[in-house]
Formats: sequence, C-alpha cells, structure tokens
Amino acid sequence: MVNAILKRSAQLKQALSYFVFDAEGEMAVALETFSAQQMAKSGDKEMNQRNILVDRFIVDGRIGDKTPIDLFLDETELSKSDRDLVESWKRSIIGLFAIAQILEDGFELINQTTEKSYFVKPNDLQTKESMSRYKAGEILLAQIAPVTDEYWMFSSQCITLGKLGKPKLAVAIGNFKQVYNNYLYSDAPDLLEEAWRSVEKYHTEFVDFFGSDEVTLPGYQLNKKLAEFQEQITEKRLDEAGFDRSKSLEELAEGAGFSQEEIKSVAESMGVDKKESESLFNGKQAAKMVQPKIELPADLKKAEQVTAISHPRWGQIFLPTYCQFKNILETDEEKNVAETTKLVRHYLESPQINSFIWQRLAQQYPTQLEALLREVLERPEFDLEKDFNALMQEFNKALEADLPETASVPLHLHSLFQEAVLEVSKSKSKDRVAKQKTGKGFQK
Repeated sequence: MVNAILKRSAQLKQALSYFVFDAEGEMAVALETFSAQQMAKSGDKEMNQRNILVDRFIVDGRIGDKTPIDLFLDETELSKSDRDLVESWKRSIIGLFAIAQILEDGFELINQTTEKSYFVKPNDLQTKESMSRYKAGEILLAQIAPVTDEYWMFSSQCITLGKLGKPKLAVAIGNFKQVYNNYLYSDAPDLLEEAWRSVEKYHTEFVDFFGSDEVTLPGYQLNKKLAEFQEQITEKRLDEAGFDRSKSLEELAEGAGFSQEEIKSVAESMGVDKKESESLFNGKQAAKMVQPKIELPADLKKAEQVTAISHPRWGQIFLPTYCQFKNILETDEEKNVAETTKLVRHYLESPQINSFIWQRLAQQYPTQLEALLREVLERPEFDLEKDFNALMQEFNKALEADLPETASVPLHLHSLFQEAVLEVSKSKSKDRVAKQKTGKGFQK
C-alpha cells in the first residue's frame, strides 16, 4: 500500500514541478522574486540547493493569496485521493536531519532543531541509489513531505553534510538558521510560540530599561548601556530560574560537575577576559558569565551616534545614520543630492536594514518619504501606499519578520552550543600547549 502511494507521489510531484517550471506570468515572476530573496540569504548556487529552493516555493510561494499547490489543484483533474495527497504537501518540512537508523527501504531521521523523529522513504530509483551510500549518524539538509500518517518522502535530492562533531554541527545549524530561519521550528509549534514570546519579552525589557523603543547615544555610551541592560536581564533570568546568585563560580562548578579549567575556558571563549575569569572563582560574580556580552561592532562603538530601535517581532537593530535619514525627512533645507542618494540607496540595498525600518519611516513621514523616493529613484509616479510592498520585494526585503537573534532556543540546542564551545576551547588549549613545547625544542 505504502509503496503504491510512494510511486504515485513521485508521478504527482514531477507533474507539480513541471507545472511550476513551465508557468509564465505571475507565477514566473513570483518564483524569480522568491529565488532572489533566498539566494540573497545564502549565495549558494549548487544545483541541489536550487532544487530545495523550488520545493520551498511550491509550498511557501504566493501568487496573490494562493500557493503553487493551490493553482495546480485548481487547474488539474485529479481523484480525491490524489488531491488529498498533494494538499498534504503544504505540511512539508525542510531541516537538518540526522540519520538515526537505516531501514530496509528508508531511514529514521531526527530533526536537529526540534528533535522530532520521521520515517522517510525515497520515492524514485535515482534517489534510492544516491542514498545507498548514506550511513547512520550523517547529517542531511533535506525537504520531506508527508505520504501517509506514518511515512514521509524526500521531496527532492538532499545535501549530505557527513558526520559532524558538535562544533561543526553547531556551525551547520547556524548556517541553516541564516538561510531557513522561518523553518527552524516549523514542525514544533510549541517551540516556535515560545521563541516568539521570548522576543516580545526581550522587547518589553528593552523599553522598560531605556524608557522607549528608540534610543540614540554615542556608540561607546550605547555599548555600556547595553552591557548594563544585559546584566540586568541575566540577573532577572537567574532569579526566575531559582538560581542562587550568592554562590561563587567555584561552588557552581563543583555542583555542576565541571572543573575550574573547563568553566574558565568556556568563559574566555564567550568573551570574558582571562584575568576576569580567574577572579570569578574568588568572588560572588557568577552572573557575569551566564550569557555572552552584548557588544556593538567595533565601527559602531566609535560612531558619533547610534540609534537602537526595538520591535516585538523584528527584534533590535542598530543604525549609525538613522538620525541623519530622519533629518533629511524632517527639514526643508536644500539637500546634498549625492549624499542623500547614497544614503537612501544604502538603506534600500543593505541586507542589514530590514523592511521594518522602512515601515517605521513610512508611518512617521509618509509624505516626505514618498517625495524623497520619487526623487532618488527617478519615479515621479511612485505611490508609497500602493507601491511600498513591491519596492521592498524589489530590494529583497522580507515583509514579515524572521525569528531574530534575541529569541530563546530549545534546551537541547543551548546545550549543544555550550558543549561545542567547550570542545573548541579544549582543542585550542591543546594546540597552544603543543606549540609551546615545539617552540621550546628549538630554543638555544
């Protein structure tokens, strides 16, 4: 029964793919736009990556208020069972999967970001042959789609990353988050909801601390205030968790089963100065090493002024030229055309400046911003209200927020990242000792 459904799913998937590839008009434009946005995140033009990209478009692409799957079902004569099968593919998942075990006709896979388990079968001979070399423990970047209540299929050829140690797995998850942020917890609504709640909570704490969702300070001052903000949050989190902050790090290390050297190496790898990590064992300063320091990049620390803006969905963004941009919109003085054009172009083209910033400016200065964009873009008919979304898409800016860096992560990922840092620290320590010994051997 399952094999018959798998065979039919392969035929339907091929028909659906051809439907998308052969499409013209709105769907072709939507695919091109979707591809540009995804490629801007990764820059990876590998064929398998493009296959996965098209699979994502089939599920997540939008042509008006419909997906490619909706249009395919509208225009194709299918039986009810076939329609139900194709409709179920809207629940497709992309993820980093570890091969838990190799089965006679497939695999048991574990999603590394959610720990969800799946029984997945290849649905064509080419995929079966390419996967015959896979081994238990290897990591796959793959998109899977439901076939029955118990079994899933590979939507297309996947990318094998091989067996990864904890540091490399942590890096792979970081890369996955950069490209497929929306799919981190796509099969775990509870984790996703908790992550978004943590972003809202962080925003509320930001506003409580700074007194506003927008603050402008010299770079070095803002960096100090961010450090104070983080220390306050750390203490609050520890108190909420019932953590005894009156204990020294030495007492905590003993209770957790770690040696002093292991704790020190982790602290130093997270940005704590070596002397400071030594002093942590002599006083009641445990809270300082619980989270990495929040620091502005070096260029922003030196900036004359930096504006920090917070939002309950978009998180925080730091801009050294936001006041300059607002000043252009607020004053009627004659503008330096070259400088103004350069600044506006930078805000449009920089991946770091998201559509939230443009939405904020559009809400606060609608008339002025419309006039400025007409001038800079040389589009006299530009209408901010009607053309805003199209402009953002033209410059590959998502209209919906991805999960920001301030979001909490599940405990198993938090543990993985900590263990990866510890492993790297031990490796670096061994390398330093080896180099010192080698160096001594050549001294005269």
